[in-house]
Amino acid sequence: MTAPLLAGVLALAALPAAQADDKAATPATPKKKISGVELYAIHCNRCHPERYPVEFDQRQWQTYMLHMRVRANLPAEQAREILKYLQEEAGY
Repeated sequence: MTAPLLAGVLALAALPAAQADDKAATPATPKKKISGVELYAIHCNRCHPERYPVEFDQRQWQTYMLHMRVRANLPAEQAREILKYLQEEAGY
């Protein structure tokens, strides 16, 4: 093997290790908490038209969210955020 080719191979072999070190040295950025409004837009509008929070009362939204959490396979924390949004804006 010629010297320039050998140097190129050695540089490529060292590249993934150097990238891994860079990632380890970079501090983790905090995750942005997604609001109930955003989660509602992301998850609920995938399957059906948007329902406005004022269309139902707080008790009705709780019943719907119990059902839809299972159907949409929503994580508990996200379902709580969506329910909180819907109940805060619910009709009475």
